[in-house]
Amino acid sequence: MKNQQEAMSSSIEESLKSMSLDYLNLLINGQTFSDVTFNVEGRLVHAHRCILAARSLFFRKFFCGSDPSQTDPANQTGSGARAAVVGGVIPVNSVGYEVFLLLLQFLYSGQVSMVPHKHEPRSNCGDRGCWHTHCTAAVDLSLDILAAARYFGVEQLALLTQKQLTSMVEKASIEDVMKVLIASRKHDMHQLWTTCSYLVAKSGLPTEILAKHLPIELVAKVEDLRLKSSMPLRSLMPHQHDLTSALDLEDQKIRRMRRALHSADVELVKLMVMGEGLNLDESLALVYAVENCSREVVKALLELGAIDVNYPAGPTRKTALHIAAEMVERRTHEWK
Repeated sequence: MKNQQEAMSSSIEESLKSMSLDYLNLLINGQTFSDVTFNVEGRLVHAHRCILAARSLFFRKFFCGSDPSQTDPANQTGSGARAAVVGGVIPVNSVGYEVFLLLLQFLYSGQVSMVPHKHEPRSNCGDRGCWHTHCTAAVDLSLDILAAARYFGVEQLALLTQKQLTSMVEKASIEDVMKVLIASRKHDMHQLWTTCSYLVAKSGLPTEILAKHLPIELVAKVEDLRLKSSMPLRSLMPHQHDLTSALDLEDQKIRRMRRALHSADVELVKLMVMGEGLNLDESLALVYAVENCSREVVKALLELGAIDVNYPAGPTRKTALHIAAEMVERRTHEWK
């Protein structure tokens, strides 16, 4: 009897797996039997209303309650905002192509890989050999998927992403842990919040460092957790361990800034200045850009208006202007 039950269970599992692959093939094969098309970041995604409606209450209401040729599902408001449509294609402007495709893959098959492709060039991961299991690229992608899952009301995907992130943060940088902590609070993911808050409290980062990266109410929660769990409170005079952690955090920030400049993503650098308190002078951003990046990147960096071109760099006290002049002179001699 037991063997019969196991065989039946295995047969059902294989049948469900086969059906899942069949549905996924519909999505992969694009226009096969497709009856709805989305435009995401200029790329067309062909899908099937019946599957989307069956798997998501959001899409069910969207297809049944409005004219899909005139509504943007990722830009709807309570009043049912309208968006311009070209040729019956539905524009999706608030979700990236990669995330939207992963969302659809889950709706079609019940499965999804939240790890970016290995060796795929990514602006937030400069390590070509990275497996993207807990780096910034993997964390950011998972956070985007979590936001999309919550927006489109796919709770199973949200819970799956929470589980994935809970595993990631155990090995992720403390900078990324704090990003996930903020997201867990926003999306009311209790398990993720508990894990991240404990890791941040355990890190020993002083209050003044936490305050640069977290909303004040989250800083208070972390400090309260330290008190209740007898973790060291480092609000005024951090020990050497705390200073090391703080310096490590700044080093990570500088490395991320340099990767962004190297890939000409000045917008990310701007966000780091505004949201993370990155000091472009102290991190020698202009010097790095002059030595390693294009003129366009240097120009865009200067246009941010947050850089002192006369800031002395390193023990030589040379400014970025001095370094630029030396580089021009050296190249002139090389040409001669």
